[in-house]
Amino acid sequence: VPKKLVTTVSGCADDALTGLVACNPGLRLLQGHRVVLRNDLAAIRGRVAVLSGGGSGHEPAHAGYVGKGMLTGVVAGAVFASPSVGSVLTAIRAVTQAGAAGVLLIVKNYTGDRLNFGMALERARAEGTDVRMVVVGDDCAFTKPGKAGRRGICGTVLIHKVAGALAEAGASLDEIEKKVMAATKVMGTLGLSLSPCSIPGSKPSFQLAADEMELGLGIHGEAGVRRMKVLPADKAVETMLKHMTDPSSASHLSLAPGSSVVLVVNNLGGLSCLELGIVAGAAVRCLENRGVSIARALVGSFMTALEMAGVSLTLMLVDEELVRLIDAKTTAMAWPNLLAGLATTRREEIPAPVEGPKKPQDEAGTGPGVVRVQRVLERVCSTLLDMQDRLNELDRGAGDGDCGHTHARAAQAIREWMRARPPPSAPGQLLSALADVVLEHMGGSSGVLYGLFLTAAARSLRSRSDFPAWADAMDAGIEAMQRYGGAAPGDRTMLDSLFAAAQALHSLRNPSANLLQVLAAAVQSAEAAAEATRHMEAAAGRASYVHSSRLEQPDPGAVAVAAVLGAVLE
Repeated sequence: VPKKLVTTVSGCADDALTGLVACNPGLRLLQGHRVVLRNDLAAIRGRVAVLSGGGSGHEPAHAGYVGKGMLTGVVAGAVFASPSVGSVLTAIRAVTQAGAAGVLLIVKNYTGDRLNFGMALERARAEGTDVRMVVVGDDCAFTKPGKAGRRGICGTVLIHKVAGALAEAGASLDEIEKKVMAATKVMGTLGLSLSPCSIPGSKPSFQLAADEMELGLGIHGEAGVRRMKVLPADKAVETMLKHMTDPSSASHLSLAPGSSVVLVVNNLGGLSCLELGIVAGAAVRCLENRGVSIARALVGSFMTALEMAGVSLTLMLVDEELVRLIDAKTTAMAWPNLLAGLATTRREEIPAPVEGPKKPQDEAGTGPGVVRVQRVLERVCSTLLDMQDRLNELDRGAGDGDCGHTHARAAQAIREWMRARPPPSAPGQLLSALADVVLEHMGGSSGVLYGLFLTAAARSLRSRSDFPAWADAMDAGIEAMQRYGGAAPGDRTMLDSLFAAAQALHSLRNPSANLLQVLAAAVQSAEAAAEATRHMEAAAGRASYVHSSRLEQPDPGAVAVAAVLGAVLE
C-alpha cells in the first residue's frame, strides 16, 4: 500500500477541507456536512447560486473554485465517492435561504453524482426551489461511448468559470443554463498517464509497466482506451490531440483551422512542473501548426487524480463572449491569475544586451606556446571525459550523481572552443577565456566555482607570468572561491585539493625552485588531500545535508581537481 501523508485514512477528506477553509478567509464549512460555501452568502441575494461537487481526491477541485465569480459552494464526498443526497440538499437549502434567485447544479457525468445530485434536485423542487442541473461529459477517450455517455473530467472547471461569471453578472437561471449547456457541447478533454493512483489505505488502482503510458483514462484511475510505449512529450501531445479531434470518433471535438480555443493543460497530480511546462509548450506549438488560435492557456493542477503522474488536455471552442467570461474576475483561490492575451510559441524574444568591447586576445598562431597550451588542455579534457562515470558514482553517495556529467560538459566545451580558434598563450588571457567557457557551458555550482577561481587567478597573471605569479594566482583563485562559496579547507569539497596544491606551489616563490618538482609535489598533495576527504564530515555543498556515516567515498570535486592538476603535470 503506497505511503500517504494523512492523519487518518477515514478522515482524510474532512481534514483536507478543514485545512483549505482554515487557510482561506473567503470560505466557510457548513456545519455537520462536507460542504464548503462562500463566506459572503448575503452577496448572492437576487443572483443565481452555482453549486458543484463530487468525490474528494481531485483537489483543487472542487472547493478550490468556490468564490465570487465562480462557485457559490461545493459538496464533497469521500475520496472518489459521490457526496450524499442529504449534503447536496442541505447546500441547496443554504443558498436558497440566503436569497439565491435559483440554483444551478454542475455535475460531472458519473452515475453516482447524477443520482445523488439528481435526487437532491427533485427534493428541493418539491420544496419549491427552482433548481436546474447541467451534466458535463467532456471525455474524448472512447470512439463509441456506451449508454453511460462521456465521462466528466477537467473541462468541468471551465464550466464552473462560465457559469459563475454569468451568475456574478446577474444573468437569469434560464440564460445561465442555456449558455452553459452550449459551452459543454464545444469542449473536449483527454488524459494520459504514466502511473496509477491509490486511495489512501488502498493499493494502486492499476499497474503500468515502467516503459508504458495509458491514453484516455479517467480521473479515478478507470481504464483508458490504449496502452503504449512511453513517447517523448511532443509526440505524446500530438497523439492526444489527434485522438481528441478524430472525426471518426463519436466523442471527438471538431477543430478546424482558424478555430479559437481555450487550452487547459492539467496536472493529474504527480507530474512535475518541469514536465507540465514541456507538455504545455508542445500543445501550443501543435495547435498553432494546425492553424488554431489559443485565446487563453491555463497550465497547472485543476482537477487531479490524487498522485497520478499524468496530464490531461482540455480544449473549449470559444467566441468573444466565452473569452470574456473566462477572463472575468473571481476570488476562487485555485483559478489562475491570468493576463488576457493569446498563448503562442512565436512570441518575440527580448534582444540580449550588447556586450562591451572585449580585450584583444593573442594573435592566432601555431607558436610553441600555443601548441603547449593545446597539448595541456587536451590532456585535461581527455582525463575528465575518461573519469566521467567514476565521478558520477562518487557523487551519488553525497549529491545528485552528476559530477562526472558536469566536468564532461566542461571538457567537451573546451575542446570545441579550441577547435574554433587557437587558444591564447598569454596566461592571464588564457585563464580568463577558460573562465568564460566553463561559466557558459559547465553548469552547476562547480561551473561557477571554477569560473571564480579562473577569473581571480587571471587577474594575478595580467602583467606578469613568472613562477611566483602562478603561486599568487592560485592563492587569489582560492580566496575568491572561499569568499563566495563559503567553504574552507577541511569542509570536504574541491577546495581541499586546491588548497593542498597551493601550499606546495608556494615553493615557486623560491628563486631556485624546480618547476616540475614543485608541480609533482603539488599533484601529490592534491591527491592525498582528495583521498583524505573520505574521512571528513561535509560542512559545505550538497554533501553537508548527508549524514557522515553515509559518506564512504572521497569527495568527487576534490578527486576531479587532483586529476586536472595531474593531467597538467603529465
